[in-house]
Amino acid sequence: METYNNIKQGERGAWLSIIAYIFLSAIKLFVGTISGSQALLADGLNNSTDIVASIAVLAGLKISRRPPDSNHGYGHFRAETIASLVASFIMIIVGLEVLYQGVNKFAQPVHTTPDLISAWTAAACAVVMLAVYRYNLKLARRINSNAMMAVAQDNRSDAMVSIGAFVGIVGSQFGIPWLDPVTATIVGLMICKTAWEIFRKATHDLTDGFDADKLELMKQTVAEVEGVQSIKEIKARIHGNNVLVDTTVLVEHTLNVIESHDITEEIEDQLKQMHQVANVHVHIEPM
Repeated sequence: METYNNIKQGERGAWLSIIAYIFLSAIKLFVGTISGSQALLADGLNNSTDIVASIAVLAGLKISRRPPDSNHGYGHFRAETIASLVASFIMIIVGLEVLYQGVNKFAQPVHTTPDLISAWTAAACAVVMLAVYRYNLKLARRINSNAMMAVAQDNRSDAMVSIGAFVGIVGSQFGIPWLDPVTATIVGLMICKTAWEIFRKATHDLTDGFDADKLELMKQTVAEVEGVQSIKEIKARIHGNNVLVDTTVLVEHTLNVIESHDITEEIEDQLKQMHQVANVHVHIEPM
């Protein structure tokens, strides 16, 4: 099934993030220690927490690949949405920490000037993380995965943190210490904004929220099906990355069972083809 294959592809992106975070955090912590760069050390610790977020997404993807069972008739796809929610929590914690450190540095005098190797390390790591971000962003769009989109946004946030560390270290070299806290504050706000957007999307989906404009387009599609006299009710919800639709339509009372069934088949086909709906439940009522 295509949905399960897409989820499996998403797992590769999560593994890429985990490997990248392990590699980059080790480099940053090592170089930060020998160069005396607190900014790079903080960036390395930040990447360490991101390993946890990527593992959470990987676990969610693996769970969502489980087939339907007696307790989960629609499958386990919502595990992916829950993984996005967990990732947003970790991102908001990181964002608030970066924001706190940035604001706090305004009141702290600069005691040491770290070696420039720490700046170039931060820049190189930012380039690597931006490449991981672009890969996961394309993957998330191709397989329509909210969890992988959350991972990609986390990748981008980490690249921004590394860029902020680079700017701060270079600023201290040229006697501009205020660049560090200003950059950190901006980056912290960006991470918090991204985390909020992921959190809002995940909670909206988990509470069966659905885009009203998309639902209206689906309603128009159903109304255009031959034999449908009117639509009594139509509603939709998100189950992982699948759209589930329930609709009740009114048809002529003179239609027999086969004719009514043909209408339901046409409604299902149109919604699946035009709106990529995974599952459609149609209830027919006579008028």
